[in-house]
Amino acid sequence: MTQVTENTDLWLAKLSHTHGDGTPVVHPWLERFRKNGIDRFAATGLPSHRHEEWRHTNLAPLSRIPFRAATGRHSSITRATIAAHSIASEAAIELVFVDGFYTPELSTLRPLDRGARAVSLADAIENPVERVENYLGRFADIEANPFTALNTGFFRDGAYVHVPRGVAVNQPIHLLFLSTASAEPTVSHPRVLIVAEDTAEASVVETYASTEPGVYLTNAVTEIFAGNGARVEHCKVQQESTSAFHIGTTQVQLGRAGNFLSHSASLGASISRNDLNVVLSGTGAEAMLNGITLIGEGQHADNHTLLDHREPRCPSHELYKAVLDGKASGVFKGKILVHQAAQKTDSKQSSRTLLLSDDAVMYSQPALEIYADDVKCTHGSTTGPVDEEQIFYLRSRGVSLEAARHLLTYAFLADVTGRIRIAPVRRRLEEIMAARHGLPKDLRIQTQ
Repeated sequence: MTQVTENTDLWLAKLSHTHGDGTPVVHPWLERFRKNGIDRFAATGLPSHRHEEWRHTNLAPLSRIPFRAATGRHSSITRATIAAHSIASEAAIELVFVDGFYTPELSTLRPLDRGARAVSLADAIENPVERVENYLGRFADIEANPFTALNTGFFRDGAYVHVPRGVAVNQPIHLLFLSTASAEPTVSHPRVLIVAEDTAEASVVETYASTEPGVYLTNAVTEIFAGNGARVEHCKVQQESTSAFHIGTTQVQLGRAGNFLSHSASLGASISRNDLNVVLSGTGAEAMLNGITLIGEGQHADNHTLLDHREPRCPSHELYKAVLDGKASGVFKGKILVHQAAQKTDSKQSSRTLLLSDDAVMYSQPALEIYADDVKCTHGSTTGPVDEEQIFYLRSRGVSLEAARHLLTYAFLADVTGRIRIAPVRRRLEEIMAARHGLPKDLRIQTQ
């Protein structure tokens, strides 16, 4: 038995004990749902570098830690504590979760228009009107990802967003997941389910952050269903403690003429992994994926994306950019998959990386897998230092060497953040980018 398998057994034993899984389960479907996840994880265990999909991400530091389940019982957190991450003043509603559990006293609750809802997933499961069981687990595949299986087995709460047919929620819905530090490392398994019915429109922001430095694991799964003609803009901002671990899977299903716009930002965590899988399952569906990674020192960020084209005339566009400093390492593995039925597909993918240190490393692997003959698909990848000719140009106009490097690095990422239509998220990311590179305010790109 390998060390990884032994640690998997310890994980399951400890999590099952601390979650109190021997208590009665009210919903038989939920009991089966969780059991399937636990059984699948027990069969596969934690992935290692021998698994092709995890070849460049070493999970050994994570596998050695005996995490216990987080409880969410932290009365010391106040609204002042969460202010740095809140966008409540510009959001339609803001739900706050502490260690994976909904915390209403920290949330900002407002009624949404025309029957739209954003509530605790645990509460939605208890409400038969919500019919959560029709969607939960329908898209995120426990067979494909062991961490999705782990989340399925052990999630206890999260968010449920439902936008009825023809309804538009004009302000963003903010889901703020905060992790706390404790003497013993903890793990939380937030689950998010977003259902936008036909012709519905909504924007949802997921923020993952910490209240203080500490060792913990956030293992999050988000499922998004966008019906025929629905439009969903989704932002995920990961600002975990740099001592923590973040594993996230986002699974998206698009109906006919559905539109999905994604923005992903990887800023924190010691080791982070994001899987974003988009299935274009209706004719004329469209997806645009944007991502930034900004890390340093010994941080590692791994982004895996899949654009799965199953029907004709579905355009998709993807741009991921990374800035790596110190001994940071990054991974981008993006695949465009075009099935035989998906004629007239037009898909473009690009990965670009700036290395600010000789010790930084990037592994980029864009891929095309095409079974149709009438398509236009391209992909490209570039990795390198800041362009010295551009630095020379700025210096010739009176900008110092350090300021020139900062400005070019900032502008490199701002090309992506400028595409975010949710103003408070865009501003916050650009402030973080500027602050990390010491860019003077008079040289920053001004956005509204």
